[in-house]
Amino acid sequence: MFYSSAREWRDAEQKRVVLFAMSGLGKTHVSNILRDAGGWFHYSIDYRIGTRYMGEYIADNAKRHAMQVPFLRKLLLTDSIYIGSNISFNNLEPVSTYLGKPGDPSKGGLAMDQYRLRQSQFEGAERQALLETEYFINRAQDLYGYPHFVCDTGGSICEWVDPEDRDDPILTALSEQALMVWIRGTEDHTEELVRRFDSAPKPMAYGTDFLESAWARYLTETVQTETEVDPDAFIRWAYAQALAHRQPLYAAMAENWGITIDASDMAQVRREADFIDLIAKALPAD
Repeated sequence: MFYSSAREWRDAEQKRVVLFAMSGLGKTHVSNILRDAGGWFHYSIDYRIGTRYMGEYIADNAKRHAMQVPFLRKLLLTDSIYIGSNISFNNLEPVSTYLGKPGDPSKGGLAMDQYRLRQSQFEGAERQALLETEYFINRAQDLYGYPHFVCDTGGSICEWVDPEDRDDPILTALSEQALMVWIRGTEDHTEELVRRFDSAPKPMAYGTDFLESAWARYLTETVQTETEVDPDAFIRWAYAQALAHRQPLYAAMAENWGITIDASDMAQVRREADFIDLIAKALPAD
């Protein structure tokens, strides 16, 4: 691990952490607290994906829809209006909207081939953004003078790594630069995440193997064709499957590459000192 003991962590002049967990368990909330403390650079993987790697895809998709409206089409063709995404650390809706949902086009669903393409684009973008962590650590120090660094990863990080492979390129790169911290949810958290997602389903990124297996099983179980699938019904079903699929991957990442903090404990963090104490408790004693 990047810090071998609680004492080393507390004494470190440069504290660096990579937070990973399912979306909704507090990664961005804690990152915002640290950033607001003044000494921490907040590197949001999803924000980087949406601005650096998928910004053009997102804007072009919005323009494609606008071109179907005669009034807007004329303005676009004459460069009279500008269309872009207003993405922020706390508003990543443009990314999830672009990812979309597969299924019935009359209900806003994408053709599966188009959905696969966008998933592939996201995977490539997230891999690159994760591997840029070292660059942003150095940039934060050299350009802005931030002593501390928090990497706020997306929930799909576990889809692109093999936690059992000691030479995994992404996990090796991250663990050489920062302390890997898993925010672990309980069954109660899982039930709440499912309930929250069920009330407002949002697109997600999935690994190729998981997606293909889930899609095939869903078509078989519901006895539907690709264009008959209700997009929201599928992603609700897939989300519950993803939670079960990802939990052991997160656990292996923490076991082999970092430490574990319970989500209930992380939820009690209100200031920088709380976070530092919490991490110290999870590290080996001095």
